[in-house]
Amino acid sequence: MNIYLDLFLTFARVGGLTFGGGYAMLPILQREVVEKRKWVSQEDVMDYYAISQCLPGIIAVNTSLFIGNKIKGTLGSIAAVLGVVFPSLVIIMVLAAFLSNFAEVELVRHAFAGIHVCVFVLIANSVWKLRKGAIVDPITLALFVLVFVLSAFTDFSPILMVVASALIGVALYGKAQPFGGNKP
Repeated sequence: MNIYLDLFLTFARVGGLTFGGGYAMLPILQREVVEKRKWVSQEDVMDYYAISQCLPGIIAVNTSLFIGNKIKGTLGSIAAVLGVVFPSLVIIMVLAAFLSNFAEVELVRHAFAGIHVCVFVLIANSVWKLRKGAIVDPITLALFVLVFVLSAFTDFSPILMVVASALIGVALYGKAQPFGGNKP
């Protein structure tokens, strides 16, 4: 199949099956681009996802842009981004036409409550899988605990946590390795 069409359809599937925001897309993204197609590694997804969270815009769009670019450059980015936004555009247009009439229906509210539980489980599962590549030694474990405590129990800026974590990573592991050198 044409790689651009494959990028579009893959990310359309990711975009069409992701309910609950950027975090909810992780399990689908892992399955589609890491496990099934082997376009990128688990570490690449983690890196792209982390960078996407720090950038303005929609996490799914930013992540698809990075992956599309890695696979096929600028045109790959365009195909992946168009794919990830297309289902949302269609779904939002349909929902906007009908949802305002049904938002207060008790059955609809209960359905959304069930969807929220499902999304939480999908996010927790993704976090569990991502920990294998993120927590690789006692230092990264300590950094994880520190960032978890700061994010769970304080109003410390997530942007500052990401920047500080990056600086700590460079300070501890960046022993004059060229780009693409060994990871911790």
